[in-house]
Amino acid sequence: MAVPVSELPMKVHEAALNTGPDSSCGLATAGFRSARYLPEEWHQHNYARYHQAFADRDASERCRHESQGLAAHTAALAQRTQQDATATLGRRLQDIHFWKAELQRAVEELAAETDLLAAQKVRLERALDATEVPSAIATDNLQCRERRQPPDLVRDQVEVELLKEVELIRNVQELLKRTLMQAVNQILNRDHKQTCEMDWSDKVETYNIDDKCGRYNNQSTNIQFHPSSSKFEESASTPETWAKFSHDNIYRAERERLASINLRSLIDNILHDTAEDLHLQCAAVDAAFAKRCEEMEDAKHKLEHHLKKTLKEIGDQENNIAALKQAIKDKEAPMKVAQTRLYDRSFRPNVDLCRDPAQFRLISEVEELTESIESLKQKLLEAEQSLRNLEDTRMSLEKEIAVKSNSIFIDRQKCMAHRTRYPVVLKLAGYQ
Repeated sequence: MAVPVSELPMKVHEAALNTGPDSSCGLATAGFRSARYLPEEWHQHNYARYHQAFADRDASERCRHESQGLAAHTAALAQRTQQDATATLGRRLQDIHFWKAELQRAVEELAAETDLLAAQKVRLERALDATEVPSAIATDNLQCRERRQPPDLVRDQVEVELLKEVELIRNVQELLKRTLMQAVNQILNRDHKQTCEMDWSDKVETYNIDDKCGRYNNQSTNIQFHPSSSKFEESASTPETWAKFSHDNIYRAERERLASINLRSLIDNILHDTAEDLHLQCAAVDAAFAKRCEEMEDAKHKLEHHLKKTLKEIGDQENNIAALKQAIKDKEAPMKVAQTRLYDRSFRPNVDLCRDPAQFRLISEVEELTESIESLKQKLLEAEQSLRNLEDTRMSLEKEIAVKSNSIFIDRQKCMAHRTRYPVVLKLAGYQ
């Protein structure tokens, strides 16, 4: 370190007192005291002045040489110090630019990820809206099938699949709502992005300040004294804490971005799986409907076949009853003949009232005719009961056919026709 310049001590030269043997001090000369110096004192005084002037010139010359050296040294030192400070500011600008670029990249990536997550949120909303149509279709199918008449009002495979579909749609809607809420919270909760943006804004402002400071030089017109500026602020950070602050902000933003990416992947998988599940369940319901309609068509055809045969049998039975009645009527004349013969023969006189073979035969004839008539009447009763049973069967078959027709109409014309409005997989996945 250079020694500061100071004035050299003055050399004190004391004039010799006139006290020698030749001194006239204190002696009366020509009757008065004289204040004049002796020649030696005069020369001594001059020599003292010469020496003082030489010493002052020598000290001044040394001071000039030292001042020139010190000025050159301080000028070079000031230049080197300023160059080093400028270079340090340059390196600091590089550090600021690095973290500023990293923060900007983190903010841009997080903003882009937010846009992608917002697009997934829109897909979730579309998919959730799209599930309303399958829910309405399944509910309407169940309500329509409640209008089936007994005995077709049965818990068949179609109803089982429809109930599965309603339950699946309800679960899908709950899952989509929860996932949608997660996406909304993820989009709204962007504290780390705001922190990075504020840090980036501070870096931009700091970069501009340090860049302006780095451009200052001795010829700058906007420089001035700020004596109180050369001190450290108590709240100032260290380079390590400064870098760690930005690093932590970027790390948290990156972690948030990765969480958003994972959520987007989860949403994509959920939408794909739910759309596929709904589509498969829709196919299962449609297959159950088709199979049930085939079963009911087959049952209806069989009922119609039996009705046709029953109607033919009713006709035949009616003809049989008519024939039985005619047969009973036809027995009236023979019965009259036999009974009349027996009645007339009962008037045979005396011994001629004989139990001859003719009498026995007439009696057996009456008995046979009576048995035949009783048998025909019994068969007639059976035929009439059979006809009534056939009529009941006919009515039952006709009712069953009407029930089957109603069930087929409900399943095919109402339910299956309504199910043609079922959304496609792309719509259930939120793409439309």
